[in-house]
Amino acid sequence: MAEEKKHGFFARLKSGLAKTRDNIVAGMNRVFTGHTAIDDDFYEELEEIMIMGDMGVQTTDRILEQLRTQVKELHIKEPVKCRDLLIEDIRGQMQVDEHAYDFEEGPSVVLVIGVNGVGKTTSVGKLADIYKRRGKKVLIAAADTFRAAAYDQLKVWAERAGVEMIAGAEGADPASVVYDAVNAAKARHADILLCDTAGRLHNKKNLMNELEKIGRIISREYPEAKRENLVVLDAATGQNALSQAREFSQVTDLTGIVLTKMDGSSKGGIAIAVQSELGIPVKYIGVGEHLEDLQRFDPDEFVRALFDAEAEEDGGEEALEDEDRNEQNPEKEAQDTPDGSGETQEVKESAEASSKADEPEKEDDEEDPWAFFASMQDAKNGR
Repeated sequence: MAEEKKHGFFARLKSGLAKTRDNIVAGMNRVFTGHTAIDDDFYEELEEIMIMGDMGVQTTDRILEQLRTQVKELHIKEPVKCRDLLIEDIRGQMQVDEHAYDFEEGPSVVLVIGVNGVGKTTSVGKLADIYKRRGKKVLIAAADTFRAAAYDQLKVWAERAGVEMIAGAEGADPASVVYDAVNAAKARHADILLCDTAGRLHNKKNLMNELEKIGRIISREYPEAKRENLVVLDAATGQNALSQAREFSQVTDLTGIVLTKMDGSSKGGIAIAVQSELGIPVKYIGVGEHLEDLQRFDPDEFVRALFDAEAEEDGGEEALEDEDRNEQNPEKEAQDTPDGSGETQEVKESAEASSKADEPEKEDDEEDPWAFFASMQDAKNGR
């Protein structure tokens, strides 16, 4: 069963990275096959594709410098032979330390940080599900007391994951909620306490003070607990996600990244950039809105899904053949569906899902989430 879920997640990851493949990998392949020599033009074209694919300037420079060294040492003359070297260099930038998930054994307190709209609260619910399925006793602290919809949304996700939640009144001091949750976790012998924190405070100083206050309470009340600080980033925002991680790293010690909304994003290169440039490992990756759509990040699977497009191409050819057959016999296409209406179950489910306005997958991000970082920049400049 676990293997089936893992295979299903890999398939969704591979499908979700299709736009990134079109954006980065297809361009790289054209460079590898279109050049007859490994010269400055070859490297410049690769550099342009990688930077435009949100892999970042520093990461791109580091990978290409490594490639130049290997080409020289191995006396490689054919551009096409550089492809595997580049893939291995990228894989090497994304490795996760073997002790990166030690905190999952507990007892642990996990702070989940991120601006509104990136999927922070939903990630808390999905993480709770991951840990519970591994046999851990999980407790959630609803410490985002500033956003009106946060409590209701988190409550739904806690119920879905089948875990308990500790909450305070709307507008209450987040640190007081964490205090109550820490003591509840100790009394109930919870393995992992997940804390959903505020997505945005008035300015950088307030954010720093709030996180420091929460940190002091955890250290004082639960000194034996392992600590983990995860920042949630929306992959679809590309380099803005990198800027967010950089800003948050200035106010707290980030130990890992949860990268959400990888499904359908053309900016999947940010997964490579954020780890390489900040030295903060991507620990979880999300490819959809269901509980099982968030999983541990596996760099080998990610690179394989990003660069191995053969299965997808085969599937695309089969789909085209099916489409041709259906055009020739539209009546059969309708008959082949469960109710003869011509609509597949997947299409109907998609339509039904889109009509559910009360689903909690989307966070309340009507306000401009970048106003937060503008205020942080103002604080830096003394305005």
